[in-house]
Amino acid sequence: MRIAETAIPGAFAVTPRLLADERGSFHESLRADTLERVLGEPFVTRQISYSVSCRGTLRGIHMVAQPPGQAKYVTCVRGALRDIIVDLRVGSPAFGRYHVCTLDAESGRALYIPDGVGHGFLALADDTRICYAMSTVYAPGTQIDINPLDPELGLPWAYSEPPLMSQKDTEARSLAETLAAGLLPDWRKAEA
Repeated sequence: MRIAETAIPGAFAVTPRLLADERGSFHESLRADTLERVLGEPFVTRQISYSVSCRGTLRGIHMVAQPPGQAKYVTCVRGALRDIIVDLRVGSPAFGRYHVCTLDAESGRALYIPDGVGHGFLALADDTRICYAMSTVYAPGTQIDINPLDPELGLPWAYSEPPLMSQKDTEARSLAETLAAGLLPDWRKAEA
């Protein structure tokens, strides 16, 4: 597999080597030893979750407060999605910078998203399924949500019709409100 750092420090795009023949294909989605060599630290999965979305569904921008924090390894196992991650670590040289890519079941491409980086996606096909391998388990009250349509973020969702969004995402705070509330992690603490 090929692992390449994105414009966001500590976030990596992972492209597997597909072995295809007349039956279909096979690939390794996650090799902990290979990923850990790049990260310089272990990535231990504590929870695996899936979401299923119809075309035009927009989910995010989500992250987990520190503590407990949460790194994610995400891949699309059916359909396709436009994935966007945003550096939300206060003091990071890339604060507010985002990375956009397409994840789809055919390519097997994945993203490693470090703690302190927000995540969201737009489903590009019906029955789009995303798998999240996470470094911590769900802890009620630790979720931080930022409105994915916040003009200050200016994320290039590129939807052709208004997206389907949860009430939670529609009513989420802006980046400025989240920053003013002191909810975002500090880059120096996240790197320690």
